[in-house]
Amino acid sequence: MTSSTSDSEKTAVNSQPSFTTAYPSSRGSAEPPSEMSQVARNMKDDDDVHVEKHSKHGDVLKDIILGASDGLTVPFALTAGLSSLGSSRLVVLGGLAELFSGAISMGLGAFLAADSERAKYAAEQKREIYEVENYPNIEKQEIYGILEKYNIPHHCLTPVVETLTADDNKEQWIQFMMDFELRLEQPTWQRAYVSAGTMALSYFIGGLIPMIPYFIIHKVTHALFVSIGITAIVLVVFGYIKNWLVVGTKRSAVWGAIQTFLVGAFAAGASYGIVRGLDSRDPIQT
Repeated sequence: MTSSTSDSEKTAVNSQPSFTTAYPSSRGSAEPPSEMSQVARNMKDDDDVHVEKHSKHGDVLKDIILGASDGLTVPFALTAGLSSLGSSRLVVLGGLAELFSGAISMGLGAFLAADSERAKYAAEQKREIYEVENYPNIEKQEIYGILEKYNIPHHCLTPVVETLTADDNKEQWIQFMMDFELRLEQPTWQRAYVSAGTMALSYFIGGLIPMIPYFIIHKVTHALFVSIGITAIVLVVFGYIKNWLVVGTKRSAVWGAIQTFLVGAFAAGASYGIVRGLDSRDPIQT
C-alpha cells in the first residue's frame, strides 16, 4: 500500500511541467517568475508602447503668453500709429512711455490677481472648515453627490465616504471638498511675485521688439516697414510655439501662428488708420 502510494506521488511529480526551460533566468536560476513580477513586466511593456502626453506647463507659461501677446501687439500698434505722424523721435518717446507704463501695469495687475486668488482660497478654506465642523452630514451628502456624477453606485461609495470623513481624517476631508466641490487650487505665497515679474518682463521684451528699427533707422517710413516685417515674423513664431506648448499638435500650432499674426496685423492697421485720420484734420508739425 505504501509502495503504491509512493509510486503514484512520483508519477504526479514527474508529470508536472518543468519551469526551468519555460522561464530561463539571466542568472541561470530555475525559479519561475512571481505573479507580481509578471504584472510589473507587463506594465513596463505597456509603458513602452503608450506614453501619455499631457501639458505640464502651468501658470508661468500662462503669464508669459499673456504678457508677450500684449507686448507684441499693443506697443507695435501704437508705434505703427505714431509713425503716421512722420517723426521718428515721437515714435520712440511715445513707444518707450507706453512700454514702461504697460509693463508696470501688467505686473501690478498680475500681482493683484494672484494675491486675490490666495485670499479667496484662504476664505473658502475657512468656510469649509466651519461647515465640516458644524454640518458634517450635509458635507457627507455633498461627497456622495460629487462622486455619483462618475456613475459610481451609492453602496460602493459608502465605505469610501466613511473613511474620508473619519474624525482622524478631517484635514483630508476638507482638502477633498476644496479640490472637488470648489475646484480651487491652493496658490503658493510666492505666486503673486513670480506672476508679476513674469508678466512685466514678458510684456517689456515683447513690446521692445517692434521698436528696435526706430532706434536704428532715422527715416520713420523705412523703420515702419522694417518693424512690420520683424514683428510679423515674431508673431508667427510666437503663435506657433504658444499653441504647440499648450495644445501639442502641429495643426493647432499652425492655427496659433495664423491667429496671432492676424490679431497683430488688425491691431496695427486699426491704430495706424485712426491716428492717420485724426492727424489729417489738424496735422502735427514735426
